[in-house]
Amino acid sequence: MMYTKEEIQSIITQAKVEAQTASQTYLDEKLGGEDNYPCGFAWVNIHGIKGNTKLGKAMKAAGIEKSYTGSHQIYNPGGLSVQNVDVKEAGAEAAAAVFSQYGFKAYAGSRLD
Repeated sequence: MMYTKEEIQSIITQAKVEAQTASQTYLDEKLGGEDNYPCGFAWVNIHGIKGNTKLGKAMKAAGIEKSYTGSHQIYNPGGLSVQNVDVKEAGAEAAAAVFSQYGFKAYAGSRLD
């Protein structure tokens, strides 16, 4: 699997759009637009890419940094300014699904605040 910086940027854009849509849909349909508890954080981790490879360098050039666990990570990919962890998880899961479609090993992660 080899992608250029531009292709990765396109995948990131697609993942963020899907994440934002999923987050907003969850907020509107499950919570009636109310930003209720539980509060928390969510992200998508992309595993199995070494930072010193062409793909790792392309990921960094596209703006995806490595996390302390060694995976590449996008924090709150849905981008909604809410506190509800379920809303953020919906976005992270949607973003992970997009990356998975392109052959990446991607998983959503979250934690309560």
